[in-house]
Amino acid sequence: MIPELLQSTNLFKLLHHIDIDLADQQHKAGCPYCGSPQHYSNYQRQPRGGPDLPEEYSVRFSLCCSKENCRRRTLPKSTLFMDRRVYFRVVILIVTTLNQSKPQEYSKNMVSKMLGADRKTISKWLTYFREIFPKSQLWQTIRGSIHPAVTNHTLPGSLVGHYLETKKSSSNAILNCLVLLATGTVMEQ
Repeated sequence: MIPELLQSTNLFKLLHHIDIDLADQQHKAGCPYCGSPQHYSNYQRQPRGGPDLPEEYSVRFSLCCSKENCRRRTLPKSTLFMDRRVYFRVVILIVTTLNQSKPQEYSKNMVSKMLGADRKTISKWLTYFREIFPKSQLWQTIRGSIHPAVTNHTLPGSLVGHYLETKKSSSNAILNCLVLLATGTVMEQ
């Protein structure tokens, strides 16, 4: 049920629209360094792991300060992209969750072949969620608002599991989880 979401263009469309809203909010707020207006300076990514998507879904929104002495670049928060990682954020979330829950039909080899992701890459994603993310400022900020059953050493699987229990559909659960991981806020539905 969850792996099929990686082939759902509707999920990617929703994530793209959320990213547009996040970029617009950052644009309206102005430069975080000097407060001056910002200009869009987007760039094209070549993300892996999703279905055949329109080219517009591969755009990473970026803003540049308009003030001559500042000109600093700001990357708005994104539900589609996870830092500099090549794969879509949803792919990383689903693959690490599958690897943790270990359903028989989705071994690390099977997932690796299905997405064309190297086993070492999948191991790095797991290490990130086990060791780096629990220490991050974002996780420290939102940790208190998450159910106690979600523990640091079972991330992201326990977080996805929590959302799967509380949401009506798996796509809503994944969407809410991605928004939380990208922005630190809980979506109202």
